[in-house]
Amino acid sequence: MTNETVIKTDKLTKRFGDFIATNEITFEVYAGEIFGFLGANGAGKTTAMKMLCGLSTPSSGNATIAGFDIYKQTEEIKKNIGYMSQKFSLYEDLTVLENIQFFGGIYGLTDKQLKAKSNQLIETLGMQNEAKKLVASLPLGWKQKLAFSVAILHEPKIVFLDEPTGGVDPIVRRQFWDLIYSAADRGITIFVTTHYMDEAEYCNRVSMMVDGVIKALDTPDNLKKQFSASSMDDVFFELARGAKRKAD
Repeated sequence: MTNETVIKTDKLTKRFGDFIATNEITFEVYAGEIFGFLGANGAGKTTAMKMLCGLSTPSSGNATIAGFDIYKQTEEIKKNIGYMSQKFSLYEDLTVLENIQFFGGIYGLTDKQLKAKSNQLIETLGMQNEAKKLVASLPLGWKQKLAFSVAILHEPKIVFLDEPTGGVDPIVRRQFWDLIYSAADRGITIFVTTHYMDEAEYCNRVSMMVDGVIKALDTPDNLKKQFSASSMDDVFFELARGAKRKAD
């Protein structure tokens, strides 16, 4: 992790009529940092992430992502980020290798780069025997690890992970986090949402959103001290129990 700022927001706000989904959120994320973006359902996490990815225009406030303006340079933002959703990240009717080649092409890799990256990725994941199998036939844990690896195939400055380990067992979750650590060591910034509070412990810093507002932001250790809590679960419940919203 370095002191280089790769995400910077200033009073970033999104309104839908009279409803304020995110209310003047201000924070910074640094290069190579694993940044946990947490909150209960309805906190505004999804709305915030869509703005940061250049998929939704803010109502007010400012932000730069990988050095690019969130209003004027959304296409440049998209070229410098990766994204992985829990619900859709791979084409299940394509093989492992076809998915890698398809997304590599979208990310603008040359044929030479794509061949080298494909071979390296398959070897790293130990999927030599699965390369020509349909993704639909893979266990969920393997799909998730492949989806993450594809999301950073082009070595983006930032990768956004939206509840990437939902539904997988604890062993696979641990293996998935090993991939996250490896990416962060290479300087890729990890921006992750999760409902597993033990995963919050793995982050360099964590923000906690409640009803569209960031209520706390610090290292896991400092947050536990601040709230006299023994775990991040306790911190979360302390902050979230007063939430009024029920869904994003």
